This record gives sequence, structure tokens and C-alpha cells, in this order.
Amino acid sequence: MLIHKYLTSFGKYLILMGRSFARPERMRMFMKQYVKEMSGLGVDSIGIVLLISFFIGAVICIQMKLNIQSPWMPRWVSGYTTREILLLEFSSSIMCLILAGKVGSNIASEIGTMRVTQQIDALEIMGVNSASYLILPKMMGLITIMPFLVIFSSATGILGAYATAYVGQVLSPDDLTAGLQHSFNPWFMWMSIIKSLFFAFIISSVSSYHGYTVEGGSVEVGKASTNAVVTSSVLILCSDVFLTQLLS
Repeated sequence: MLIHKYLTSFGKYLILMGRSFARPERMRMFMKQYVKEMSGLGVDSIGIVLLISFFIGAVICIQMKLNIQSPWMPRWVSGYTTREILLLEFSSSIMCLILAGKVGSNIASEIGTMRVTQQIDALEIMGVNSASYLILPKMMGLITIMPFLVIFSSATGILGAYATAYVGQVLSPDDLTAGLQHSFNPWFMWMSIIKSLFFAFIISSVSSYHGYTVEGGSVEVGKASTNAVVTSSVLILCSDVFLTQLLS
């Protein structure tokens, strides 16, 4: 019974995505919504991304120095491990999990409110493809802006590590710089960006599906927002395993 429920939901999701990727009827209106969603979903999230990344970079650097560094290891090990953690996992996977809570609930509640107030029904009556009109700009906007958020996150995390070096004096800036530069593989940055594109699609499409298929009133909109965040987070974690294996 549970499998039947999940398969039914997956089928409805695929049908909705098929409608969403239809060519926009008015390209000018789509571009206007696209820019608006990039601003609302991506640009408005820069503040929390920078704040969290800065302190996480600082904490990772401190933990690496205190718990891993030893007289038997080179002094640049702390900087090296900090860079690898930020690039390989935090700036893509963990940051997208955080954004799933902020952006995913926002998308689900916005579309869900339009559903329960019958605004989506009004669009359908006017002959507008409501799925493409509402969902496609959100997906394209978040996918476009997500690589920039990943780059900002990585850079700010490294700044946080330098803050511990200069202010906290946990390790010397020269040792941190040597670790950050040691055996740098540019592919790790590209891998982080590629993973973030998949995660951005998961967050935007799954949250849109939960909001679009809401039935009932305002209570159900709240439940849909919660389900959107939970489902997106689980799918991000599962896909992270496969993408890491595939891209490594």
C-alpha cells in the first residue's frame, strides 16, 4: 500500500514536470518571472549562505587543528582538510540542505496558497498552462543562481578559516595558506557546482510539486511545506551518494 502511494506520487510528479517544461506562451512574461525568481530565491539567500559559511569554515579549521594536527603531521594539514571539506561536501551538499529549508518551504507555501485560494484554477480557466507559468521560472531561476551561491560559500568558508588564523591565532596564516594550496584539484570545484545544479532542481521541483498538489485549506499548506523540506532533504542526501560516486 505504501509502495503504491509513493509510485502514484512519483507518477503525478513526472506528469507535472512534463507540463512544467512546456514552452512558455509569452517569453517576455517568462523572462520577467525568471529574473524575479532569481532575485527572490537566490539573491535573498546570499546573506544566510555567507553567514553560515563563514562560521562553519572557522569551526572546521579549529576542529582540524585541535583534533587532527599532531607533531607527526605537516603543519599545513589543517588548511588542506578544511579546503577539502568545504569544496567536496559543505558548499554543495550541506548548503543545499540548509537552502531546502529556506527556499523549499517558501516555494511550497507560495504555490500551495495559490492553490487553496483558487488562483491556479483561475489561470487554468483563462487557458494558461499554470504549471509552466508558476514552476518553470522557479526551477530555472534557482538552477541559475545556485552555482554562484556555492562559489560564495566556498570563498566565505575560507575567509572564516583565515579569521581563526589571524584573530584566534589557532594556526599561522602561512601554514593555512600552504594547506589551502597543497595539491589543489580544480575538478573538486566543478564537482561541487555540478552537484549543486542537481540539488537546485530537486529543491525547486519537489517543493513546487508539494505546493501544486495541495488539497484543503491553510493547514494543508503548512503540511505541504513540511513535506517539501523533508522530501527534498532526503532526496539530496540520496542523490549526493550517487553523484559523489559518479563524479569522483
